[in-house]
Amino acid sequence: MAMETLDVAEKAELALLEKQKPMNEVIHRGDSPVQQFYKGTTVFLTGGSGFLGKQFIEKIFRACEVKRIYVLLRSRKGKTISQRLTYILSDPLYDGLRKIKPNFANDIVPIEGDIADIRLGLCDKDWDTLTKEVNVIIHLAATVRFNEPLKMAGLINVRGTREVLELGKQCLNLKLLNHISTAFAHTTVSRIKKDVMEQFYPAPVPPDTFIELVESVDEERLAEITSGLIKGWPNTYTFTKAIAEELVRRRAGDMPICIVKPAVGLSAHLLEHNNVTLAYFLKFHHIHSHVWFSVIGSYVEPSPGWIDNQTIMASPVGFLLGSGLGLMHVLYLRKELDFCIAPVDYVNNAILAAGWDSVQNRKIIDNEIPIYTVGSSACNYSWGKLIETIKSDEMRKMISPKSLYYACAVETSNPILFWLLTWIFHYIPAYFIDAIVSILGVRPKGLPSLVSIYTKTYNLFKIYEYFLFNSWKIRDDNLVGMMDRMSPEDQAIFGCDVREIDHRDVAISMSIGLRRFIVKDGLKGSEYGHKKQKILKYVNILCLALYGYLIYSLLSTIYSAFSIFIPV
Repeated sequence: MAMETLDVAEKAELALLEKQKPMNEVIHRGDSPVQQFYKGTTVFLTGGSGFLGKQFIEKIFRACEVKRIYVLLRSRKGKTISQRLTYILSDPLYDGLRKIKPNFANDIVPIEGDIADIRLGLCDKDWDTLTKEVNVIIHLAATVRFNEPLKMAGLINVRGTREVLELGKQCLNLKLLNHISTAFAHTTVSRIKKDVMEQFYPAPVPPDTFIELVESVDEERLAEITSGLIKGWPNTYTFTKAIAEELVRRRAGDMPICIVKPAVGLSAHLLEHNNVTLAYFLKFHHIHSHVWFSVIGSYVEPSPGWIDNQTIMASPVGFLLGSGLGLMHVLYLRKELDFCIAPVDYVNNAILAAGWDSVQNRKIIDNEIPIYTVGSSACNYSWGKLIETIKSDEMRKMISPKSLYYACAVETSNPILFWLLTWIFHYIPAYFIDAIVSILGVRPKGLPSLVSIYTKTYNLFKIYEYFLFNSWKIRDDNLVGMMDRMSPEDQAIFGCDVREIDHRDVAISMSIGLRRFIVKDGLKGSEYGHKKQKILKYVNILCLALYGYLIYSLLSTIYSAFSIFIPV
């Protein structure tokens, strides 16, 4: 197809795909040090059904010749583990991989278990199989819900890590155990605006003591003491991940272990468990929902902006989608605050490269256990820059034709003003629309009230408030040092230095991913979408004028009514 006939969004996607050329030129050779490290290995993966885990499977099969991957899964919602694996692999994420390795799925073996259970819920036969065959363990599984009850967070994030370590110790030919934590594990109140290094910090509670606590104390009692116990940490997620890191340090022994810490690990479980805003809007537009966890969508691999729709409200991508569809009109954040971005493909590149580096270059790494942070405060990527980019003419020309209203939003860092603007731009219109829908009886089946949706959006911002209004000097010296030690081929295949990412391209990539994988408009109709926005701009101005007049009239009426009974 001639370039001049392509949609502007398709052209932008092709421009991003050009960034894959250096990788594609060397990846097929299979002779780089990192590729050789994983060649012929059998991998055990926890968290393979999640956002990060799905892209990890795609990347390791595309870049390395592994022998087999065992994926820990549990039966749920009436689906067996085989059915769940089939569903996972139906994601368009794997379309490109299927073309070059049509039979890759034959080398993925689901294995029934549960990260929260003793011995990972594995039967004796499966446990023995893993200890005999597995060479590499990638421990991704965690509950990343910020408001997870302490008992469940402890069983999954801490005791689950203990059970993975125990499995590693019993593996006869273990080559690597890679524990995935978060750069936010030690972003405590006392460290705000201070360095957070790639090192071990004192744990808030000794790991074994904590495991005994969550095993022996009932959930209701634990809930009563949670706020005091996690004092200094913003939530049970970061608190338990901090304890899990100390558990790794204490129980590592002579195992070949490393820790990788993505800079952003916000939870899509909030979407699943709280039924947050956009899930319903997407359902209304025939966009279906699954489950799990987010960094941000991919930068370029395997497709620019790849993301799944349970992840959208767990990162800046959700704010972009909500505003871009004309659904979200109030943002609660500090525009000048820098934040670290970690595209999912960069995180998984770092996981794979760090495994090689932690073993191959162990002697020249200072840490007793190598720790690698993916993301850095040196990124200098602020909310203000992101919003400015989104509002640019270039991005407006790429807006989806499926947008519901004029794409605009007001940003504030004042909690009172946020509450007030939420009422003005979300709640009051929502009450009005809900009333009309109820009177006419035309509410789509399964779609909740707009008021409940905007309430959950409001609560979501409050849950993330700690990270939206505070900053830390997150360091990634070990990861930068690893990149310097990598061969040119591996740098091309497993690039993971987020400071090299073009900020404009990140916004474009997120927009493309949302349109292709979430809104599913085929990256067509951008010109129509742009024209539609121009019309909606004037509709918005008219609506605001009428809305303002109605509010003024209402307040005047109320004032007059009070004046009758209470003379001024």
